[in-house]
Amino acid sequence: MEQEKTSSLEDIARLRRDKVRLMRENNIDPYPRSFDGISESSVLREKYQGLNNEEHSPDPAVKIAGRLMTRRDMGKTTFAHVQDRTGRLQIYMRKDEIGDAVYKQFRDLVDLGDILGLEGNIFKTRTGEVTLKVTSWRILSKALRPPPEKFHGMTDVEERYRRREVDLFSNKTAVARFQIRQKIVSEIRKQLEADKFIEVETPMMHPVPGGATARPFVTHHEALDSDLYMRIAPELYLKRLIVGGMERVYEIGRAFRNEGVDTRHNPEFTILEAYQAYTDYKGMMDLVEKLIRAAAEASKPIYGDIVKSSIDPASGPQTVPDSFNYRGKSFTLNEPFARLTLEELFKKHLDLDFRAICRDGSWKDAARKAGLTIDEKTPDHKCFDRMLDERILPHLPEAAIVHDYPKSFSPLAKSRPDAPEIAERFELFIAGEEVANAYSEQNDPDVQRQAFQDQVRKRQEGDKEAMPCDDEFVIALEYGMPPAGGLGVGIDRLTMLLSGTESIREVILFPLLRSGADPSKT
Repeated sequence: MEQEKTSSLEDIARLRRDKVRLMRENNIDPYPRSFDGISESSVLREKYQGLNNEEHSPDPAVKIAGRLMTRRDMGKTTFAHVQDRTGRLQIYMRKDEIGDAVYKQFRDLVDLGDILGLEGNIFKTRTGEVTLKVTSWRILSKALRPPPEKFHGMTDVEERYRRREVDLFSNKTAVARFQIRQKIVSEIRKQLEADKFIEVETPMMHPVPGGATARPFVTHHEALDSDLYMRIAPELYLKRLIVGGMERVYEIGRAFRNEGVDTRHNPEFTILEAYQAYTDYKGMMDLVEKLIRAAAEASKPIYGDIVKSSIDPASGPQTVPDSFNYRGKSFTLNEPFARLTLEELFKKHLDLDFRAICRDGSWKDAARKAGLTIDEKTPDHKCFDRMLDERILPHLPEAAIVHDYPKSFSPLAKSRPDAPEIAERFELFIAGEEVANAYSEQNDPDVQRQAFQDQVRKRQEGDKEAMPCDDEFVIALEYGMPPAGGLGVGIDRLTMLLSGTESIREVILFPLLRSGADPSKT
């Protein structure tokens, strides 16, 4: 073990391969096929926590399996920790009890990172730790690469993302973030199914990119000899299902946008989209509030574990925190979400007439009046985005539904009947971060076709994010779509908020990274 600490990765791999060769020469399979009848470490810890110190369980022997994470060899005894998906369990082995040959084999062949199967009896140590006293063991998978250094783990952030498998078994916080993600998705499904929504799957490759303003990824189908686009949103297919009479549908799946990469954006991400007939964007306000609050409640215990693990144990017992913390902002989601119009926010924070700007399309002038530096080539919707992001979002309450957006930036939404320049659309912001987007869905085929044509004109003028016209969708509307509300929620962004994580790469198991890493050095 000391030799590994001071050797290069190449030397360690060579030494470990020598052990594999030695095992095979002695008819020991370093990669056997199964190890049945195991117990989870968390179950054993909970079951035997009531033992007195130095007391042995009278129960029959148990089996565990997992990765060897720590090890202390002390003459004729060994203490170690084996980690499975539920946590770690200490193991204890004595040479005079397990036998000289078996003990020597463990000392000579086993390294940190190896996956082991062990059998033995449970007892509690003098210091009160539930422990497995090993009576037999076997290697289930010989690790040829060592795990990260015990105390510092993987310190290179890029490597953590690139070698996520190592990050997960060496970093409890990383695992907890993905447990929160699973809780969020599970709770959203539970709530939607209780409201009689049907989960569906729609195509990932589209002949026409639509459903959002974004630049798509392009691929080519050889047999059809045609270009296809990785979906930027499932929206148009889901609304065709509303036309078909399904009335309440949702999908949780991947979307792809050929955009920049930063701490809040990944080109491949997960989105929830839900559509409900016979309601509008106000119905979606109620729905999103219910979904987000339920997801937060389900996430809170795991988030509490993350927080407690970052606090010095010497500070005393820790309780589950009452609030989440994201980028220095605390929020609870206990109170009803604020509902604010853009008209009132523009007046309050910019002293600008929002409806007049929407009517005139004077977005560049408005942005400059708001103190922003705007280039003449900047698209109008980017001017609006900057005013919202830089001048309004910092002043919002912890959870705010901001509604009534410019119609010119919302080609799939209905206009307000009293203000055609305003769309019945909202976005939900939590701690200043956009989490959801929703509309009263446009179901007039003639109005929708005209909106698409306006988008096509913008594309011709150089706006690469404007939508093309989807004739198939317009034909679907011509069969008649009931009034409906639609909602999109960014699962990655919501996971960031409910796990207190500042980078989207921390909540996507395998985020997109630049190529070029040398695998021999990882």
